[in-house]
Amino acid sequence: MIDLYTFTTPNGRKASIMLEEVELSYNVHTIDITKNDQFTPEFIAINPNSKIPAIVDQDTGITVFESGAILIYLAKKTGKLLPTSDKEHFQVLSWLMLQMGSVGPMLGQLNHFKKYAPEKIPYAIERYEKETLRLYSVLDGQLQNRDFLCDDYSIADIATYPWIAIYNFQGLTLDAHPNLKRWVETMQQRPAVARGMAVPG
Repeated sequence: MIDLYTFTTPNGRKASIMLEEVELSYNVHTIDITKNDQFTPEFIAINPNSKIPAIVDQDTGITVFESGAILIYLAKKTGKLLPTSDKEHFQVLSWLMLQMGSVGPMLGQLNHFKKYAPEKIPYAIERYEKETLRLYSVLDGQLQNRDFLCDDYSIADIATYPWIAIYNFQGLTLDAHPNLKRWVETMQQRPAVARGMAVPG
């Protein structure tokens, strides 16, 4: 049994989508970051960095935080969605790290400055929107001749999808990126993705 500590954010939804895809049983513990639940001593004991998601695997006693590490852990635990041959393995990890190092941080900054910052700073909004659209182009190019980011559906797709799926929320469109738009529609049709995106309920 997996204990999942999460909230309704793109990073949180990566973990719940993965758990649904690999069909592991899990308990959901809602960490409401709008109420600073992530700063309680109980949660800090699970993740000293006070960020969601985090998991505790009751079968092994292992605690994992950082969404990318959680995806890798669950893939290794189940033998699913992360190839074992070096070429495919590191292709998936490369696109996973692109999400962790670029897609998440840049789109997250756009969210902050466009939606939540107490003062609208045009330079910041323009900077992060321009970088978001550049990343859309990178992903669109990768998806030109394939259904998923790598040769097969993988943790790279699971990591990236929740961030791209919020394009409407960010006031953006995928019309100029038809391959990315098609990929989003494909991902939306996966039952496990739909279930994972609804966590926590």
